[in-house]
Amino acid sequence: MIKFWRACPLAVAILAGTIGVANAAGAFAIGTCGAYGYAFDYERAAEARTAAAHKCSGTCKIAGEIRRACAALAIDIKHPCRSFGWATDPHLGKAENVSLHRCYQSGGRDCVVRAFACDEKG
Repeated sequence: MIKFWRACPLAVAILAGTIGVANAAGAFAIGTCGAYGYAFDYERAAEARTAAAHKCSGTCKIAGEIRRACAALAIDIKHPCRSFGWATDPHLGKAENVSLHRCYQSGGRDCVVRAFACDEKG
């Protein structure tokens, strides 16, 4: 039994060394009329941007990168082609609140969170 407990820290150290670091690159793309695309947990930011753009329908632009954080997109549900807001934050709730605030600031009246994503730790 004593041999087991002495070997246990060694086994944990070996196991921890074999587990890779989680990917931590993400991106969010925004298009017209509520179109969006997002990607998360990629090894490289360029891969995440490409994936987000491909998932977005229509003509879209990369709004930003997500690194160990969350992102949220809010749109005016009654007029999705007019107002929207976008934000990132380490906490999902804060990202959602800021995106809603920005949607209202851009003239929205019935803003809702349309999409959100968190990358690795967010």
